[in-house]
Amino acid sequence: MSDIAFRRAAEADIAAIVAMLADDPLGAAREDVSTPVPPAYLEAFRAIDADPNQFLAVMTQDGRIVGTLQLSFIPGLSRKGALRGQIEAVRVAGGRRGEGLGRRLFEWAIGECRARGCRTVQLTTDRSRADAHRFYERLGFEASHLGYKLAL
Repeated sequence: MSDIAFRRAAEADIAAIVAMLADDPLGAAREDVSTPVPPAYLEAFRAIDADPNQFLAVMTQDGRIVGTLQLSFIPGLSRKGALRGQIEAVRVAGGRRGEGLGRRLFEWAIGECRARGCRTVQLTTDRSRADAHRFYERLGFEASHLGYKLAL
């Protein structure tokens, strides 16, 4: 897998990213893979891309997108002013799961958080994703907090 590369996502990548987000039972119910890409995705991408504390990443192999995630860098006063790295929207292309790409994606993301000076890296995951929970624990993450969401 030496031809794996990581880069900031471009607007031209949005359709491929949305397709990966939709490629599971949870995402299929909440994403829209219409062509052309719905305007809400373009607006969200532009907001992410303009924010220096956001990094929408794609992982490529032979020029094809095989994974994605979003890094958010969160400054805060707690933990003596520690910067936190938040990893969200992690996906590996459907036909490529089980090849170690997810591990490579996380190793890259954690390295980016270290390079930015983060003192902790965190993520959230849906309770129903038992396989993902085991994966995150193998990477060294601990289920240390309970999270809540309020749909608006």
